[in-house]
Amino acid sequence: AMAAALEGFRPTHVFHLAAETHVDRSIDGALPFIETNVVGTQTLLDAVRSYWQGLASEDRDGFRFVHVSTDEVFGALGDTGIFTEDSPYDPSSPYSASKAAADHLVRAAHRTHGLPVLVSNCSNNYGPRQFPEKLIPLMILKARAGEALPVYGDGQQVRDWLHVEDHVAALLAMATDGRIGETYCVGGEAERTNLAVIDAICARLDQRLPAGAPHLALIEHVADRPGHDRRYAVDPAKLKRDLGWAPSQSFETGLAETVDWYLGAEDWWGPILTKRYGGERLGRGS
Repeated sequence: AMAAALEGFRPTHVFHLAAETHVDRSIDGALPFIETNVVGTQTLLDAVRSYWQGLASEDRDGFRFVHVSTDEVFGALGDTGIFTEDSPYDPSSPYSASKAAADHLVRAAHRTHGLPVLVSNCSNNYGPRQFPEKLIPLMILKARAGEALPVYGDGQQVRDWLHVEDHVAALLAMATDGRIGETYCVGGEAERTNLAVIDAICARLDQRLPAGAPHLALIEHVADRPGHDRRYAVDPAKLKRDLGWAPSQSFETGLAETVDWYLGAEDWWGPILTKRYGGERLGRGS
């Protein structure tokens, strides 16, 4: 199917963003993550390499394969420090281990076969159309419904938040101006604790849905997930210096727009909650 898609569309660039991404589901069952993130990546690499080798020389020179990965492959940070392109890999979950494996396969395809690849390691994404099992849309939709807002542990886990549109801009900059074989860290420079993120969501909902205020009263601390990394943060200095990229959204403006989008998009998320995922906690099997 991948070979047919490549032959049919004749792309000049391939962006590999497809992945199983939810840590909690990888705790409940790792095999789908291996099948999609590892086997799936190699399947795509094989198809892309065959397609690329069949291109005319000028088209082959301009072709790029952009592999989209995560900061979670680096493991956890302490209270200080930041991940860079040179940080060692130390994944903590089946999800991050599967993504680490995929990164290695992509780099191996470059070193072994010369495939023109670029790799990104990005921080937590947010924005419109994110699947409701992720933190920000899950909290918005639960608070909108007046349901409890489950916070893992003390809620002091720190993540660096990146708006999806800024992520897209970074990937396009990599594809057009990045150096073949290079890795670029993509971060929003917006570190927040999980609890601070939920506080900000509740504050926006208090403005938009005052009848349900204070939405903070819905917070409920629950048992932490197994192997929960305490802090991630990535340094986008290389991307900014070499490719002229910088995040355009502040976390405050981006989050406010995201909350407003979900409040007006029940036709999008409604069928998901009724047919695919009902907001239940995942990752409890371990």
